[in-house]
Amino acid sequence: MTKSTPQQPADLVGEVIQSLKQMAQAGCRGFDCTPACLEILDHWKKPLVFSTKKSTPGLSAPGKETLADIRADLGDCRRCNLCEGRNSIVFGQGAENTRLVFVGEGPGAEEDRQGLPFVGAAGQLLTKIIQAIKMTREDVYICNILKCRPPGNRNPQPDEIAACGPFLKRQLEAIAPDYICALGSFAAKTLLETETPVSRLRGRLHEYRGMQLLPTYHPAYLLRYPERKRDVWEDMQLLMRSMGIDH
Repeated sequence: MTKSTPQQPADLVGEVIQSLKQMAQAGCRGFDCTPACLEILDHWKKPLVFSTKKSTPGLSAPGKETLADIRADLGDCRRCNLCEGRNSIVFGQGAENTRLVFVGEGPGAEEDRQGLPFVGAAGQLLTKIIQAIKMTREDVYICNILKCRPPGNRNPQPDEIAACGPFLKRQLEAIAPDYICALGSFAAKTLLETETPVSRLRGRLHEYRGMQLLPTYHPAYLLRYPERKRDVWEDMQLLMRSMGIDH
């Protein structure tokens, strides 16, 4: 889903605006003579680095951390009690340079065994959903609110979300996708910081830190209630229209 096209002035302006938004989200409110600001300005004196992200080349954000940086910081995580029963940390999988990220709730038994997100029965259905919007798993990035499997696949606890949440936010900031698809109530409510159920959140786009977020039902929910697949298909059609994908 990426291609190279000549860099246009409007593209450069858009990338500068996006970089300034990211800096503001990180707490930057202006420039002074502090070492941190001088380091940012020093980066801006260096040659431009072009990428093919989101089908439009752009400038790489100065000092931006990578998914590898975040995974290294996560380490052999012991920040909550889920570490005691896990087999694997399920960090995420897919394209770092993508327009679309899927965020689920947490790993299941098969994900815990393989260390990869959405590889069980619900993952197979998610793969079909991604294919239905004319993309592949290699085109998107897939991750979860939690990095470790809750015992018996129970709902995430507040302390577990608090421990994992900052790493998820950093993943999303590192990728900086145009769109996020939140799968299920916990993903949607955690990212949007609301108690509104996904049944009332779905069907429209929401703003999340400069990105567009679309809540929809979790694939595991669809396995139990297949009649809801029509709702998810409506959500995916909205996503395709928004992303400019012909359908």
